Amino acid sequence: MTTLDDLYQHQGQSPWLDNLRRDWLRDGTLAQLVDQGIRGVTSNPTIFAKAIEGQDTYDEQFASLVAVEPVEQAYWDMVVDDITDALAVLRPVHDASGGADGFVSVEVAPSLAHDGPGTETAARALHERIHQPNLLVKIPATVEGVPAIRSMIAEGRSINVTLIFSLQRYDEVIEAYLSGLEALLASGAEDLSGVASVASFFVSRVDTEVDRRIEAAVADGADTSLLELRGRAAVAQARQAYRLFRQRFSGPRWEALAARGARVQRPLWASTSTKNPAYPDLAYVDTLIGPDTVNTMPEGTIAAFLDHGTVARTVDEALDEADAATERLGAGGIDLADVATTLEAEGVASFAASFDDLLATLRAKADRLTGRGTPLAAGDA
Repeated sequence: MTTLDDLYQHQGQSPWLDNLRRDWLRDGTLAQLVDQGIRGVTSNPTIFAKAIEGQDTYDEQFASLVAVEPVEQAYWDMVVDDITDALAVLRPVHDASGGADGFVSVEVAPSLAHDGPGTETAARALHERIHQPNLLVKIPATVEGVPAIRSMIAEGRSINVTLIFSLQRYDEVIEAYLSGLEALLASGAEDLSGVASVASFFVSRVDTEVDRRIEAAVADGADTSLLELRGRAAVAQARQAYRLFRQRFSGPRWEALAARGARVQRPLWASTSTKNPAYPDLAYVDTLIGPDTVNTMPEGTIAAFLDHGTVARTVDEALDEADAATERLGAGGIDLADVATTLEAEGVASFAASFDDLLATLRAKADRLTGRGTPLAAGDA
């Protein structure tokens, strides 16, 4: 038994890996992590960009693909293969949990973040192409994405809602899930247990942006006591999100859905590696442990938790302090709604940039492999 096993067995939190690499699928690293207690995998365009650009394990397949199809289609073929292989590694976890865990996530193209109908089409296509019960398709929680989330749930498709930065948007995501389940029932479904969802609430990025604003406000003459709130906003807001989760997934409305097999939409703590070296390496792990949650961690954070993580329920501790911290931030001129808007825009832009850069790299590689392009000789211009 490891601390990852303890996390799930004793506190009801599922530790997931926030990375996916083909070499780890081939050399057994992912399987070893699952043996250590990892219960799911998340990916995003940035993760795939790093994997494909950083190793040669894709080159042979890529060369054969671009000989007969466009570069972007070749990219998706490679992604689908990796996701399919990862799903196989996690399938025993999924089966042993009765369908409650063992998921692998793949994200729709980042260019669709503000295209609701396009997101629906892409999410549906991924689910139909990778027809596995432990697949989660990731849809960003943009204004345009929320209706797409509801539509996919109403079709009985499992969704990982990503890029959530505010309590207001999180509440809208929960409503999309609940109303989607209700629509699925109304369409004639009798058993809702085959639909799964997580709501990915991003954590460390909140502190990065709030800390920046605190320091700027103090530099402009705000009360220096604001500095006491550095490093506290993210955990405070996540604990408030967990309280909202417990409230929304209770009462007659939820009980009616649960009676038909519905599963709660678990909060997933994302972006949990510590960005500020002055903060503890498990600042966003040890503080957010509780039932019916997921924490998705990069490998360095997983190693740290295996080494010195503390397994104890903390996610609903000190809620009065969390409320007081967010109130003090507001009184000090730190607008958390604007923070969320900024972070959402940055997150969408970052994933889009990673995707575009990767495609540019792949197109250049395709030109070299197929002879469509000839590199300039030294001194040519």
